[in-house]
Amino acid sequence: MSRTARFTLDPAFTVGKVDPRLYGSFVEHLGRCVYTGIFEPGHPTADEAGLRGDVLELVKELGVTAIRYPGGNFVSGYKWEDSVGPVDERPRRLDLAWRSTETNRFGLSEFIDFLKKVGPQAEPMMAVNLGTRGVTEAIELQEYANHPSGTALSDLRAAHGDKDPYGIRLWCLGNEMDGPWQTGHKTAEEYGRLAAETARAMRQIDRDVELVACGSSGSGMDTFAEWEATVLTEAYDVVDYISLHAYYEPLDGDVDSFLASAVDMESFIENVVATCDHIGAKLKSKKKINLSFDEWNVWYLSKTQEEAESNPLDWPEAPRLLEDNYSVTDAVVFGSLLIALLRHADRVTVACLAQLVNVIAPIMTEPGGAAWKQTTFFPFAEASRYGRGEVLDVRVDSPTYETKKYGEVPLLHATAVRGEDGTVTVFAVNRSQDQELPLEVALHGLELSELTEHTALSDADPDARNTLDDPERVTPHRISGSALDGGTLKAVLEPLSWNVIRLS
Repeated sequence: MSRTARFTLDPAFTVGKVDPRLYGSFVEHLGRCVYTGIFEPGHPTADEAGLRGDVLELVKELGVTAIRYPGGNFVSGYKWEDSVGPVDERPRRLDLAWRSTETNRFGLSEFIDFLKKVGPQAEPMMAVNLGTRGVTEAIELQEYANHPSGTALSDLRAAHGDKDPYGIRLWCLGNEMDGPWQTGHKTAEEYGRLAAETARAMRQIDRDVELVACGSSGSGMDTFAEWEATVLTEAYDVVDYISLHAYYEPLDGDVDSFLASAVDMESFIENVVATCDHIGAKLKSKKKINLSFDEWNVWYLSKTQEEAESNPLDWPEAPRLLEDNYSVTDAVVFGSLLIALLRHADRVTVACLAQLVNVIAPIMTEPGGAAWKQTTFFPFAEASRYGRGEVLDVRVDSPTYETKKYGEVPLLHATAVRGEDGTVTVFAVNRSQDQELPLEVALHGLELSELTEHTALSDADPDARNTLDDPERVTPHRISGSALDGGTLKAVLEPLSWNVIRLS
């Protein structure tokens, strides 16, 4: 086989339009995501509401859209009433999910204020507690948040200082309810019935809300696929999305398989789509259920489990939890996961990078000190900025390599997005750890005449990272030599690299 990777782009062959919500993120009351992350009164950059200005600027640069809140596992013990009203009257609670103490100093109103300051592209994606609570609490939260005025709960919101309704459109019906670790864990039958009952009640308040039912917590769950089928049999007609969660890490030093993680992610997506459409056919429904991939990332979960087992149960406030420091290798895998989402943009119309700050996050902070970008910040920011428009159908012809976990895998993982102005951006990952990969892309019917820019995230040291002491150790760099040649894009992808090639 040739050592050159190839594919063809043609505007007649597309996947689907990118929903802006594909570039969502996730804020959970976990570790330092909220406290000393986005919210730190007294920080030199903090505004009058206690929001860190340095973090706000980085969140804007990252380009996140829908932000899921307040969990995560946290939501299954969440009493929304604790998070509203005068801060000095809010109760302190034990958070069973993360064995911490929740002060509720940052709550629902503060979260909405944070979104407003991020900008109009940032919308709330609110989760309701279907672990320890149910239908009543969900519709009471909806009334408090969204009803204009004239009822006890809408007037209570106004009395708390928020006269205008929050206008929350997108709601998660619980979190990972298939997981035995989840407070209030349920069987698929129990959850499917509860989700359907909650959905119907919420639609009685507002028929146009968008609702996400819990899918499997991962494709490795024993109940995977059967869970989705059972839940959707109960709730198909009253929900809009089913959720997917997936995290990846290198196990036993197997970097080759880690670099191919997106093979698993794409298979997961395709299997859930098949299950959704099978249930839709059984129910003789013309409706299509879309996918909300509302937790995804590189996460060193095995390290987290070791830390959890060794931690004493002393209920600290905002402890340092899940603060993974990402390498160049991690960022290349992360970029490949973004490519996987884009390659399925016809059905994955919501996705949330878990999480936003400090907790397995692209942004890190030091209490009272600096905020900086992790290596994973750059692929997300570039995809959010340039990956808007129509995803073109990319069928790769690439040299391959062998992995223990996934068998034979292409060295090239790629997609391309055509903007409304006719520009095209190619996102490409070279999975080879030590070899350059020549790339040729045939361009048909696209009227492209200029290669605007080719940048790459790579490094001679695949373990290079950004840290508090060296926050700019890794940044994308320009690649010279790439060119358009008679309707063909020719480039060379550096070993172990995430690439952005912009054509106009």
